Amino acid sequence: MNTSSDAPARTGMILILSGPSGSGKSTIYKAAIGDLGGIEFSVSCTTRQPRPGEVDGRDYYFISREKFDALVAEHAFAEHAEVHGNCYGTLKSELLDRVRRGTDVLLDIDVQGAAQLRALCCDSAEFCEACEFIFIMPPSFEELERRLRARDTETEESILRRLSNAKGEMEHAKEYDHVIVNDDLDRAVKEFTDLILGLRQERKNGSAG
Repeated sequence: MNTSSDAPARTGMILILSGPSGSGKSTIYKAAIGDLGGIEFSVSCTTRQPRPGEVDGRDYYFISREKFDALVAEHAFAEHAEVHGNCYGTLKSELLDRVRRGTDVLLDIDVQGAAQLRALCCDSAEFCEACEFIFIMPPSFEELERRLRARDTETEESILRRLSNAKGEMEHAKEYDHVIVNDDLDRAVKEFTDLILGLRQERKNGSAG
């Protein structure tokens, strides 16, 4: 039995958060994270060039395509994808380092990335124990379209593409451990906050047991 004062009271969680564009997932977790504390964002690897103001190791790990492909070959990524010609990936080490020290780590990823992590859970007991899959659902497809159009920042083509993607993403909601319907922002933020606090308590009790 480890009685070291350095041992965490519980293991951390990997919070996989998905939801279609316009569901409000970013707004929800940004509103909740201040009250929750103890949540970090993983730093992804990418092959794209840094944008003005971005810092290597803080915003992304900016690496070459050759290095990225080598990491894929080494099975170093928990999930990875190519988007618009650039590659993005989350290192397993980025997640496990935090989990092992008792820190929760949040990933805001699409359903394809979540599927890769779900598959990883089947092969790794440590990932299986750490991962919690959360889906943010709009109250209706019509409301989602209204929100996207209310932004007034995108072309009609972009809106239609996002709506098409949203239909496919919403069909995957049943594969998630937890679904929060964002029909009222304050209620959804509270539900998200209460969910994380409840999961933390469960794990703390489990560690104590």
